[in-house]
Amino acid sequence: MGKINLRWIEDHLMVASDSNGHSVVIGRSPEGDHPWVGVKPSDLLLVAVASCSTWDVVEILAKQRQPLERLEVFCTGEQQGDPPYTFKHIHIRYEVRGKVDPEKLEKAIRLSEDKYCCVINSLRPEVSITSEYVIL
Repeated sequence: MGKINLRWIEDHLMVASDSNGHSVVIGRSPEGDHPWVGVKPSDLLLVAVASCSTWDVVEILAKQRQPLERLEVFCTGEQQGDPPYTFKHIHIRYEVRGKVDPEKLEKAIRLSEDKYCCVINSLRPEVSITSEYVIL
């Protein structure tokens, strides 16, 4: 079971801590003279998608003994134009360095996105999720 603690600081500034005590500052766009502070709450959903899948892909590639040197993931999300601004489409781009077998990488990504990543699978089928990869 997941558990977090969120503490409101002031205005739209909050700090969230996970079950291990790791924290993230959350805010929203500036109002008036206030600067942008913290991560947008909607961007945290994209972070959750990317990190959940990356965790799986790294683990699967390690089990396949693939020589992964670097993995960078870019995640974009398209939201509805009106409140509540729900996500309608999310796209994940995996950029890989190393002599990784493309078929094994593709299999790792599919396993993550279709079977193991709880974040992606919690969003489907309401949110369309696509992905691509490139080996650099």
